[in-house]
Amino acid sequence: MKLSDPAAAVSAPLTGTAGEPADGAWPTPADDLALALSLADAADKITLARFQAVDLRVESKPDNTPVSDADTAVESMIRERLAVVRPDDAVLGEEEGLAGAGNARRRWILDPVDGTKNFVRGVPVWGTLLGLEVDGEIVAGVASAPAMGRRWWAAKGGGAFTRTATGDTRALRVSSVTRLEDAFLSFASIETWTERDRLAELLHLAGQVWRTRAYGDFWSHMMVAEGAVDVAAESVVSLWDLAALQIIVEEAGGRFTDLRGVRGAGHGTVLSSNGLLHDASLVSFKA
Repeated sequence: MKLSDPAAAVSAPLTGTAGEPADGAWPTPADDLALALSLADAADKITLARFQAVDLRVESKPDNTPVSDADTAVESMIRERLAVVRPDDAVLGEEEGLAGAGNARRRWILDPVDGTKNFVRGVPVWGTLLGLEVDGEIVAGVASAPAMGRRWWAAKGGGAFTRTATGDTRALRVSSVTRLEDAFLSFASIETWTERDRLAELLHLAGQVWRTRAYGDFWSHMMVAEGAVDVAAESVVSLWDLAALQIIVEEAGGRFTDLRGVRGAGHGTVLSSNGLLHDASLVSFKA
């Protein structure tokens, strides 16, 4: 399967040898992408079965954020399958932390349900995020939002793609907007900006753009990759919230940094953009 064949990749079978390299071979980007997509298929089955279920079990974690039985079931499933098909890879997940070789060259980074607060309230904006980091660089990512009927994916050098609600597959490309006064800005909840004493910075940027909406979570950044939104910012994020998203935005032609302008997904904040507006947007944020 070629990376240039997204339709084949997204339809890779859940069972069998999808994403499994030949014996003794180092996995290719196509192998890893096929595996990530098949894992997303399996995750979608679990999450959709539990979404709006009357017996959904929800607990509070030590940081007072919710975790549902869907979160734990998806993460356990992905870890179990990776232990079989990628036994030498490390796995970092939101619910169970780091497992496997902590210094492995290859590390899968997953958020079983990004947007758990939406999930437990019956809001359909949530998704499973799965990224692969090799030698410190994110090389593949999938974001699957089955309640929205959407999926986004990318592999290094292979472009970024989405499956729309109608089932069509198309390539992703960021917008060509060049002026902040013409830009569409999306952000996460006001509360997170207030808690970090950064609301004034967000409002400064918001005051310069054409339109703002708080879509939040993965969706903001996937709309940047689609070209529907031009800039997206969050003041509090973890690596598993962003690893899958970084490569999708970058392969679509955008930029993905923290609020200081440092590239990457592991710095605790994020600014994604079409690239043309990135430096102008960074001016609003303190170093």
